[in-house]
Order: sequence, then C-alpha cells, then structure tokens
Amino acid sequence: MLNGKKIIVVFPAYNAEKTIERTYQEIPRDIVDEVILVDDHSKDNTITAAKRLGITTVVHDKNLGYGGNQKTCYREALKRGADIVVMLHPDYQYSPKLVTAMAALISSGMFDVVLGSRILGGYALKGGMPMYKYISNRFLTAFENILTKQKLSEYHTGYRAYAREVLLSLPILENSDDFIFDNQILTQVFYFGYRIGEVTSPCSYNEDCSSINLKRSIIYGLGVLGNSLKYVLAKRKWRNYRMFDWDRGRKITLE
Repeated sequence: MLNGKKIIVVFPAYNAEKTIERTYQEIPRDIVDEVILVDDHSKDNTITAAKRLGITTVVHDKNLGYGGNQKTCYREALKRGADIVVMLHPDYQYSPKLVTAMAALISSGMFDVVLGSRILGGYALKGGMPMYKYISNRFLTAFENILTKQKLSEYHTGYRAYAREVLLSLPILENSDDFIFDNQILTQVFYFGYRIGEVTSPCSYNEDCSSINLKRSIIYGLGVLGNSLKYVLAKRKWRNYRMFDWDRGRKITLE
C-alpha cells in the first residue's frame, strides 16, 4: 500500500512469454499489493510463464482485443479492492520502476489519472521508437491538444495509473475493444473533469515489444481524429454520445 491505498498492477497480455518475467521482477513490491495478468488468448506460453511466477492470471477464451483486455483488467482489479490501478504492458517497453511515482501522485490526492510519457525528456527516439511512429505520435498529440484544449505531451502511451473512482464512474464499457480504447478513455477523463498528470517515462523498443502494423496504425490514427471530433461535438452539446453520457453510458459493475 501507499498512503493507505491498495495498489494493483494489471498486465494486458498477448504473446508476452519472453518479456513477462523481466517486467514482473522490476515491479516495486514494497508498495504493490497484487499483480493481475489478463491473457487475451495468446498463442505462446504466456499463461504458463505467468503462473510460474505466481501472478494472478485471468484467461480469455477468445481474443477480445486490446480494449477488451483492459476492460477485464480493470474489472478484476476493482473486484479485488484496488484503490489505484496501474496498467503496465508486460513487454518491458516501459520501466516498472515508475509504478511508485505514478501511484504516489494519485495516492497523495494530486491527480486522478497519471500517464507515463515517452515524449517528456526526449526518451522516445532514444529508446528506439521508430521515426514514423514518433512523427505520427507528435502530430496526433498536437491535433488532439488543439481540439480538446489540453496540454498533454503524449496521448498514446500504454503506461497509465487510475484512481478507483475514475474507473468506476467513467462509461468505459461504451468504448471500443480495439486500440482506440486508450484514446477514448482520455477524452472521457477530460469530459468529466478528472485531473490528469504526466511523468517522464523512458522506453525500450526491442524485438519482443508488442506493436501494430502500418495498416492498423492508420486505422488507429483515423480513429483518434474521429474520437477528438466526437469530444468537441459532445462538449458543445451538438451531439450526444453514450461514451460521454454519465447516466446512460455503460460502466463497470462489480456484481
């Protein structure tokens, strides 16, 4: 625990057999109460590796997608009483050692959501991020900041920490089961007025890091643009979307 808050790290996993042990071993266990891995129907031995390490493991019978995986991650963590949930990819792209700093910013009451940014400090390219990914990341982030009137350095990081209240109150079940989920939940955070902060996060791109191909990247980019426009329309009360509807939008339930 940290400041009396129960902290659970969740791994949204897909074919993470080669990197899961290194990621898990560097998690600061002095403050992390539990680690939960949700396997999205991997084709390798991710489940075996996770169980060997003693990680609480939840298995999808079929592939639900990155967003669908996260929905299960958050539901399982909340059921186990998490006050703070930190999502960390088990592919060792992000340093597990930052869990303490990210959780502390929430447990102290300063923020409701904290992102680990690869852009702050110039670590993206130093860590091996491909140039085309870096350029698209910077372009999409600038576009989103203009439309949402925010000042984030990066919208596309997979390293995130959430307060319990955020995950229970946001209608995240209205979000996509695909990669655009990450972007949608951030616009929901903005829309409903939660406080969001960032910390500098070094990254390490290697051959075992999870990634999407060019076609999926283009689909994701178009989805980001569309999601930002939806946010503007909803904020100005020109259109209604269930993902921005506090009362009608589907939320995680713990029953």
